[in-house]
Amino acid sequence: MRGERQLRAMVAGEPPRTEGATPEETRRPALVMQRVHDNKLALCAALEAVADALPDGVCRAECLRIASLLVPLLRQAHAYEDDVIFPAYAAAAPDAALTINRLRVEHVEDESFADEVTEILLAIGHGEPIANAETMGFMLRGLFETLRRHIAFEREHVLPAILG
Repeated sequence: MRGERQLRAMVAGEPPRTEGATPEETRRPALVMQRVHDNKLALCAALEAVADALPDGVCRAECLRIASLLVPLLRQAHAYEDDVIFPAYAAAAPDAALTINRLRVEHVEDESFADEVTEILLAIGHGEPIANAETMGFMLRGLFETLRRHIAFEREHVLPAILG
């Protein structure tokens, strides 16, 4: 899993040019987004592994590692989508304004949910007992399933549109 610094470097770049852009310049935002998706999916797999290990097999160090990456990764990914991907999608699909708005709302919800999960992961990572494994598992699964659905939608609808 790449850390926050690597993700920031990965998503840094100029917004896509639409007029007179080379094929590589047109593809770059989609390629970056695919790497961002891969990182988010790896994080989802890590969250799922924690959920599957509940209550007695949870690795506290892994909880700390995930907690340190979760919110920064989502914020960087969402910023890239807001600044680069969504404008390209709007240009490619002018009727997508409601979809883009819904995806932006999902970003806010996902980050809020990730904040709550991070607090729990930090507490467990620092040695606190798991008060309710069922509730924790439900929260972890709720977050990674929501993230996976969001990614699936973007892969099926947004990325093909911006690739033309």
